[in-house]
This record gives sequence, structure tokens and C-alpha cells, in this order.
Amino acid sequence: MDLSVIIVNYNVKFFLEQCLHAVYRAMQKVNGEIFVVDNNSADGSVGMIHERFPKVSVIGNTTNTGFARANNQAIQQASGRFILLLNPDTVIQEDTLSKCLDFMEGHPDVGCMGVKMIDGKGRYLPESKRALPTPRIAFYKVFGLAALFPRSKEFGKYHLGYLDKDDIHEIDVISGAFMFIRKAALEKAGMLDEDFFMYGEDIDLSYRIKLAGYRNIYFPLTTIIHYKGESTRKSSINYVIVFYKAMIIFARKHFSKKTYRFYSFFIHLAIYFRAGLSIISRFLLGIINPSLDAVIIFAGYYLFLPVWEKHHFGPAQSYPPEYLGLVVPAYILIWLLSVYLSTGYERKVRMTELVRGVLIGSLMILIGYALLPESLRFSRALIVIGTGWAIFTTISVRYLLSSIWKDKFAIEFFKKIKRIIIIGALQESKRVNTLIGQTQVNSELAGFVNPENNSNQEDFIGHIDQIEDIVRINQVDELVFCAASTSSRQIIKTMLLFTDSGIEFKIAPPESLSVIGSNSSSASGELYTLHFNTLSRLLNRRKKRLFDIAVSLILLAFSPVLAFFTSSPAGLFRNLMRVLFGFSSWVGYYQTTGERQSSLPKIKQGILTPYDLKKGVALEDKTVEQVNLAYAKDYRIFHDLQILISGFTHLGRKPDTPSNIVPGSDPATYDQV
Repeated sequence: MDLSVIIVNYNVKFFLEQCLHAVYRAMQKVNGEIFVVDNNSADGSVGMIHERFPKVSVIGNTTNTGFARANNQAIQQASGRFILLLNPDTVIQEDTLSKCLDFMEGHPDVGCMGVKMIDGKGRYLPESKRALPTPRIAFYKVFGLAALFPRSKEFGKYHLGYLDKDDIHEIDVISGAFMFIRKAALEKAGMLDEDFFMYGEDIDLSYRIKLAGYRNIYFPLTTIIHYKGESTRKSSINYVIVFYKAMIIFARKHFSKKTYRFYSFFIHLAIYFRAGLSIISRFLLGIINPSLDAVIIFAGYYLFLPVWEKHHFGPAQSYPPEYLGLVVPAYILIWLLSVYLSTGYERKVRMTELVRGVLIGSLMILIGYALLPESLRFSRALIVIGTGWAIFTTISVRYLLSSIWKDKFAIEFFKKIKRIIIIGALQESKRVNTLIGQTQVNSELAGFVNPENNSNQEDFIGHIDQIEDIVRINQVDELVFCAASTSSRQIIKTMLLFTDSGIEFKIAPPESLSVIGSNSSSASGELYTLHFNTLSRLLNRRKKRLFDIAVSLILLAFSPVLAFFTSSPAGLFRNLMRVLFGFSSWVGYYQTTGERQSSLPKIKQGILTPYDLKKGVALEDKTVEQVNLAYAKDYRIFHDLQILISGFTHLGRKPDTPSNIVPGSDPATYDQV
């Protein structure tokens, strides 16, 4: 056998599905086998593989064993003369495997090769070629000199930026996202070092292959897509720590003791430096928006209040000092909290979210104002005026911040409608268009594009060779490729035409309920998926949590009376505490043991379930899946309220678990366990 493809997966089912589809196509020209090692994923990955890719050999781990150990498990079973270690968040071309195989066959001195990689926006990924991270090169990388002078032969060595990305080069390090390895070289150099849990093992293996007498080659004659950061967030502090500790392991193995001690000290210094910068940066970015809002709203009151007093009450001071010192700050706190709960302080917000947040806050202020004694009611007019000023302030501050840091504080004044073109065969294009229409993507279809240049153009606005003119004429924001009828080669070729144009790209695997893409070189891929649509939104999760708290407080206030109407008064009080402290939710999924359950958005375990609206209905697995899916897809607070009222007498039962479910029974009958 020529080739064994090994993919290690951890909770990236939709990306794995797309990756395997591309690998299946590429394997048609190669005599080979495919392994997927699943590191105890909780998203239904294994079930998807068995259902859609039955020829794949699956190794299912019961724990997350890490990247190195998982690959070694498959390598021990592999029978190919060559081994490809491939990330699940990649898309390879139809000729990628055959080109790599031909090159390796013609160059027996090459032990490992990597290819040209682009991100989900079609931009070149510099980690396609790297040098060995010696102390000097690592210093340039950690302290930003490599980023400042990427093409320098001295400072740009980490990513070898001075080497032409379109030429074949001998390099030191092959990226673990795509490592095409000669089995003989692997046997001589040894398998992946399992001391590395994640990161660094590709550097270590590349170095050992060179020590074994082989060359490592960067091969840009084929290009793959690599959606970066799906299994981990590369901007996180945890990533910094894990990555740099992997560098320490590498230094301990391959450097002298003196060099290792220096390198270890330097790397620990780098960890504290980067982690400190990250913490400070996140803190400042987190408080700058609400802090500016608070200061400017208060400044408005401070300047306007004397004018208001003089106009309405003459020269005498009408409002006590406590008004500015206590009352106005209380108003501001309520407004800021309301804007926060309306997602007005997220990375990307709409103007309507800011306005809604302020108006809801004003409503809360006015309700509280009406409940105060007459002596503490100062002025409704100042609340109304303050509302207008707060709206103006929050929008203006956000606009200012978005002008300075567009990637951190984006604002959308009007809900933008994406103009989308779908590239694919007619029936598949219609299916994907229907799928996108069932998500929350605010889009407008500009038309279908034929992936082939033939005479059958009746239902299309053009063919793929006209794509540049089609995009320009139709002012397109996004291209969606149907992978069932558009080759990976054509997809990548088209993406490269629009690099840095602002055009977004998505790929829809055949028969899948997902459409996958990525909007930046550092951001993780994003999904348009039917499975978890509404309940996965941050705003709805916050609404659900606020609903839980509000209901708990109301039930707690009336618990002496309500205890007579529940089957378990002690259980009611227990559940009140569990929900208040965030261990449970009043409404959750009906628990099943199937893998479909794990593909839904994660929420707290529920006291009640959507099935409390379906008393007397037999609990068939398929029906349960449909009910849970409908609840996740079309979440509404009113729906939770309906379930709460319907299952009111059962609020004292233990949170729903698979062990207390009797198939075919009425969910109202399992109050006690």
C-alpha cells in the first residue's frame, strides 16, 4: 500500500466531515487507507464517520490522549509506505496526494514534506515553512522582531519569509497540519514524542528526520486550506503556555545543558511576558467601552444639570448633592448593565442592540422611580433627557472605538444583508440555499454559478470562468461553494483570485447540514449550521440565565405556599438553590444516550424538559431528537415559560438524567428516583 492518511479529531465534527470528503476525492488516484483517531469527542464525530465514511478506520479513545499519542496509535496500524498526518480543519485538492507521492518517489532523500497552506480567506499561512526555533530565532519571534521584519534574512528566519512562497525549498520544520512522511524515515527517526501533548511535536519530529539523514521539503505546487485554531484558541493564554512549554521540552531533548538552561529561563520569561500582556490587554479592552460610556454620560449630567436647574427653578439650587453623587451613578450602572445584557459590549454589535439596551435600562429606572417615596423622586424629565444622551453617547463611543480598533469594536449601524453567490450544480445549490435560509444569516441570493463552462446556463447567472466579473457586477459579499459539484482545486483557485478583497468564503460538504468558512487568518472557522442555531447565541443564553434567576427568586418568595402544590417540597428548595447558583436550569434537553445529544449547544441540565409539553407521548429516540433540536433551534423565553407552567407540579424532581428515563413512559411519572 502506498499511503496511510491519519487524522486526529477532537470535537470538530463538521470540519472533519469536510476534510474527509476532500480526502476521499484525493484518494481515488492513490492506493491507500484512512485512519481517524478520535480523542473522546463529545460532538457526535464517531457516529458521523460510521454513517458517512464507512471505509475509514476509526480508533476511538476514551480520553483525550493528545496529538502525538493519537497519531502513534494509527501509525502502528498503518501499512502504507508513506504516512500523511493531516489536521481535520483542512481541505486538500484532488491532486494533492498524488503530487506529493510522485515527488517523494522521485526524491528518495526526502524524509518529510509540507505544502503551501492558505487560510479561510485565501491568505497565505507563513507557518507553511519554518526554521528550527533556536534561542536566537525564538527571541526574534517572541519579542515581535520577526513580525516587524518578516522578509529579513536575520529577523525573519522563524517563518523563512525571505524564501519565495511559490518555489520549492529545503526547510527545517514541517507543519503538523500536513506532514507527508516517508515510512522508512519515520522508522529510522522514531515516532512522535508523546511527551508533547499538543504543539512542538512537529518541530521535534522534523528535526529528528533531518538528524536521520533525510531532507525536509516545502512543496508549493499544491495548495490546501487550513482553518486555523479549531481545537484550541491560539490567542488564549492557555495556548501561549502550552506552546512555549513544548519549546522547553524540545530544548531539553536537543540542546546542550547550558543552552537548555538559558532557553528554559528565556521561555519562562516569554510565557510571563506574553501572558501578562494578554491579561492586561483583555482587561483594558474589556473596560474601555463601558468606562468611556460611564464617564461621558456622567459628564453630560454634570454639565446639563445646572442649566436645567436655572431654567426651571431660577438661581436657587434645586437638587441635593446626592443626586449627582448617588442617583446619576445608579442610573448609569443600570444603563451599562442593560447594554451589557443586550450584547452591546461584544466585539461586533449593532446600533439597535445599543439603543435597546439603553431603553430597557430606562424602563427599569422608571419602574424603580415609580416605586420610590415622593421625597426621593427627583425628575422624570432628567431620566428621559439622560436616556437620549446615553443613546447618543453609547453609539458615538462605539463608533470612535471602531474607527481606532475595527477588529475589536466593530459596529453595524444597519443590519447588513450579505449578497451571496452559490457555486455548484443546480439541485445542490438549491439545497444549500435552503439550508442558509433556515439559519440566522441575513443574506440575499445574487444567483447560482455553474462550476462548469458549458452550454447549460439557463438557471445560472454565469459560469465559474466568469466569477471575477460576476462578483464585481453583483457586488457580492460571500461565495459559497458546493463541494459535491465543485472540486477542491477549483475552490482554492477561486479563493486565491479574491485574496484580501474582503470577500468571504464558505464550503458546503455534500448532504451535510453545515456550511463552513473562516473570516480571518487567526480566527477559528465559523459555521452556518441548522443543528445549533438560536440557542447557541450569546444573547439567548443570557436571556435563559436571567429567566432562570427571575423564576427562582419568584418561586423562593412564594415557596411556603407553592410547597403544597409540588410533589416534593424539599426537592423544590433543592432545585431553587441549584438553579440560582448555576448548577441546573429550569428547562433543559430531554437526556438521551445517543450521539445526537452531544451535537446540540451545551446548556445546563434541566429540571424540566420540552417533553413536559408532550405528556402521554411515547419516548421514541427519533422523536426525542426532533423535540430537542426544535427547542435548541427556535429558543424562546415564552417556550420555557410554557414548559414551566405545564410541568409546575414536578419542579421538585431531580434534574433529568438518562438513569431516570423509562422508554415509552410519560415524563410526568418519574418525579422521584
